[in-house]
Parts: sequence; structure tokens; C-alpha cells
Amino acid sequence: MLYVVPTPIGNLEDITLRAIRILKEVDAVVAEDTRTSGILLKHYSISKPLISFHKFNEHKIVTSLIDKMLQGETLALISDAGTPGISDPGFLLVREAISNDIQVVTLPGATAMIPAVVSSGLPCDKFVFEGFLPQKKGRNKLVEMLKSEQRTMIFYESPNRLVKSLELFKEAFGEDRKAAVCREISKLHEEIKRGTLSELIEYFSENAPRGEIVIVVGGAK
Repeated sequence: MLYVVPTPIGNLEDITLRAIRILKEVDAVVAEDTRTSGILLKHYSISKPLISFHKFNEHKIVTSLIDKMLQGETLALISDAGTPGISDPGFLLVREAISNDIQVVTLPGATAMIPAVVSSGLPCDKFVFEGFLPQKKGRNKLVEMLKSEQRTMIFYESPNRLVKSLELFKEAFGEDRKAAVCREISKLHEEIKRGTLSELIEYFSENAPRGEIVIVVGGAK
């Protein structure tokens, strides 16, 4: 069996009792970064073998992980933070497990997009998650395709590209489009700035952002 286990995106208390129990019961934990995950497991007194699984090695070791489960082992897949597969490694292993008739159980839990869209003050009855924009090729084309999107849009972004992304949105969606930038969700320095794209560009041009960032942009009218 393969368990997909969400882990805290900031505050270590943001983990379910079931997730802790599963991590204690499995044969091994497949982790995006064993050093980061080791801190979480140690915090909850969980001692299990850790297997490194990230975007640079997933294609090389996915077969060996499938073989382990076919031989009777139960594995838990976790990422550095949040739910594996959501802008994090995980899809490949889940797909191969399903292809080999291995049971996949995904636990509900932490993800940055949901608290961001709810806290944004923008409509959250319908929304579209776009994850990270392409860093170079296809970036402008994707945003151009979203000009007529009426649902609230959610993006992940790095601090050093935040202002550039907001400027790209301003060019495509207009300077008065409502948006919110949610930074360091559930962490000590959590911050949510709401306003028009122009206002957010002005603020973050003067206040260099840090940490994990979610951008929420209102849909077209």
C-alpha cells in the first residue's frame, strides 16, 4: 500500500492525528528532502527509514519503490510541506502504484492554496489552481490564456519573482484587478496583503518579500 501523507506547511501542529499514526506504522517514509522530513519525524518521535524521492531522482528510483510495495511493504509519501503531488513530487509514484494495482490512500491535510483563497476575500466558491508559472518559456502565453478566466485564480511564486509576476498580471488583467498575496501561511511571520494589482506591486516593490508565497487573483467580470 502507498499512503500519501500531507505534512505541515509551517506550524508543526498542523498535522492530523491519523497522519502521525500512519507515519509510525508504515515500513518506510518516502520523502522529498530527508533532512527536512527528519526534523518533523523527530518532533513526533517517529523513527522510520527515510528514502529520498525528489524531481531529480524520481524516474530512477520509482521502479524500486514499486517493487518494495509489490513485495508487501507499505510506504508513506511526504513532501517538504503540504500535500505531495501539488506542485511537489508525487504524481509519478502515485500513477505507477495505480498501474501496478497497488492501493493508494491519500490523507486530507495541509495545503497552502486553501487558506490563501479563503483569506483573500475573493470568491472561493469556484477557483482554478495554476501552481507555479513557467519561469521563462510559456509564461506570457499562459497568463494571456487566463485573461477571460472568470474563476478566482491561485498561483504559487517565489519571493524574487513576485513583483515580476504581479506586473505580468497587471498587463494582462488590468491594474484595478483585485488580488491578494499570502506569505508564510501558518508561520510566525504570516502576512496577507490585499488590494489591486497596482497597489500590491507598489507595496512589494518597497517591501522585499520573503518566504513561501501564494498569489490569489480575482477572475474576469
